[in-house]
Amino acid sequence: MNAPQEIRVGVAGFGWMGRVHTQAYARLRHHYPNLALVPVLAAVADEVPGRAAEASDQFGFASALVDWHDIENDPSIGAVSITAPNFLHREIGTAMASAGKHIWIEKPVGLSAADARAVATAADSAGVRAAVGFNYRNAPAVEAARDIISSGEIGSITHARFRFFSDYAAHPDGALSWRFETARGGNGVLGDLASHGADLVRYLLGDIDSLVADTAVFIPQRARPTGATSGHSRATGGETGPVENDDFVSAQMRMASGARCTLEASRVSVGEQNAYGFEIHGTSGAVFWDFRRMGELGVSRGTQYQDQPVSTVFVGPGSGDYAAFQPGSASAMGYDDLKVIEARNFLVSIERGTPVGATVWDAVRAAEVLDAMVESVDTGRWVAPLK
Repeated sequence: MNAPQEIRVGVAGFGWMGRVHTQAYARLRHHYPNLALVPVLAAVADEVPGRAAEASDQFGFASALVDWHDIENDPSIGAVSITAPNFLHREIGTAMASAGKHIWIEKPVGLSAADARAVATAADSAGVRAAVGFNYRNAPAVEAARDIISSGEIGSITHARFRFFSDYAAHPDGALSWRFETARGGNGVLGDLASHGADLVRYLLGDIDSLVADTAVFIPQRARPTGATSGHSRATGGETGPVENDDFVSAQMRMASGARCTLEASRVSVGEQNAYGFEIHGTSGAVFWDFRRMGELGVSRGTQYQDQPVSTVFVGPGSGDYAAFQPGSASAMGYDDLKVIEARNFLVSIERGTPVGATVWDAVRAAEVLDAMVESVDTGRWVAPLK
């Protein structure tokens, strides 16, 4: 076997997601030893004082930077993870692509479909690969569900429900970080969680014909942080400001196939920690998945129709990329493993010169769904997402 080729990678933004991307790069060859293209950690950039240096010390980046433009201007760096806040996605994404660097960018890729489209267009113009962080589609159980649906094992899809409930912003003392500002965080829970849901709906059920939506802000005021925030920090006693984007969204969708689908997302659901999943019903069966039991898939199939039982299937090496992580069914995988699969798809897409896994154009389609939700809320009408 030929020795693998190396590609120098940079990471722009080193909050939680920058760490996850870096760890995924570091683990790639543990799970995919035959990769033809392997990453070398070249540079990390973050404007928060000391953060890049700490990342460099821990993970072995060759250089620690404050300004992401230094990564853009380094011709030796061939690929970049863009894990900065949403409002920087378009600027960094278009700059890195135009500089000829392949990009792995986190969802939602900006603040609107226009932002995501600008990044996708820049990547196409530059001839670089552009992967996006829709990790939940990489779960082996989700891949198994997709196979069951596409094979017709549960008949024609009639209706479905997708839910993305979290409590990360449920505490009233949650700091008024960029996530809660329209100019920097976009449309709130729509971009943060509903974007994942929109991608899964399309990935499993196909195109959305039209939708009607409702949104709400349940915690309208929060305290401003006194310094840099990371993750979901708290702040008390200081000046308060308004929450400018939505805590909750619910949408009813008419699918192009004729199926009906409901998508709900909330960042303030007390008692719900990463309660992400779906229920998909067909004319002769159903599939059920909960991210918190990531390796399990509920399946009902057969010819009974009424009183037909549901079986729990433990996915194994025959589903998705499971075999790269565990040798037998029912051994647990985790969230970070899904990002390793993403990293593998990104590197393979660069090596082959063709898309592998979710691309920024998938982010454009998801963002068009979110934009349609916003328009529906504003008008009170059913809206057709752009196609």
